[in-house]
Amino acid sequence: MTSLETARWAAKALCERKGMEIKLIKISDISSIADYFVIAAGSSTTHVKSLADNVEFRLDNEGISVSHVEGYHSDSWILLDYVDVVVHVFSEEAREYYDLERLWQDGEVQDIADIEAMPLEQLFPSQKI
Repeated sequence: MTSLETARWAAKALCERKGMEIKLIKISDISSIADYFVIAAGSSTTHVKSLADNVEFRLDNEGISVSHVEGYHSDSWILLDYVDVVVHVFSEEAREYYDLERLWQDGEVQDIADIEAMPLEQLFPSQKI
């Protein structure tokens, strides 16, 4: 499994739970932190946790375990570290405040329009949808 595939699966899991303003940014050319950042926002604390939970659930069912989780008990930012892919799930206010897209503006934003339109069973074939 490539890091791009993992990032795309994370993005689809966020789409599935109505994540807002989902961005997939390739940062491997400008940083050794990870290959990709996946960034999304939720409309409430409950929504932020639901988004993070779904990413972890979907990827775990595909055999991809999260390496580290930060901020789960916070109400504004949950980070899921998959080593080569880091998923950031923010509240709307925290996303605006931290503005990771500006900080990582030299990264390459990936088009995810095909992911948003893709049926879940096509992206997660081993899971019952």
